[in-house]
Amino acid sequence: MHDCFVYNAIMLFEIGEKIRGERKRLKISQDKMAKDLEMSRTTISQIESGSVQEIGIRKVIRMLEYLHLELRVRPAGAPPTLDELRGAK
Repeated sequence: MHDCFVYNAIMLFEIGEKIRGERKRLKISQDKMAKDLEMSRTTISQIESGSVQEIGIRKVIRMLEYLHLELRVRPAGAPPTLDELRGAK
C-alpha cells in the first residue's frame, strides 16, 4: 500500500491564511511579494484567500520560504506534536 497525499479546499484555505497572516505581520504588500517572487499579485491573492483552484507546490514552497515558514507533512488525524503545541497561540 502506498501513502498518498490528498489536499482539499480546507487545507488550501489554512495554508493561505497562514501565508497572509505572516505577510501582513512582516508588513509586506502583495505587490512587493509578487514582484520579489516573480509571480502575479492575483496568484498570491488567490492563494491567500483559498480561492485558487490548483497551485503548484513549488510556488507554495517559494512563498513559504520567502516568509521564513515551512510546510510539514504528518499523518492525517495525528495529534499535535509537543513543538506544535508550544507554538500554538
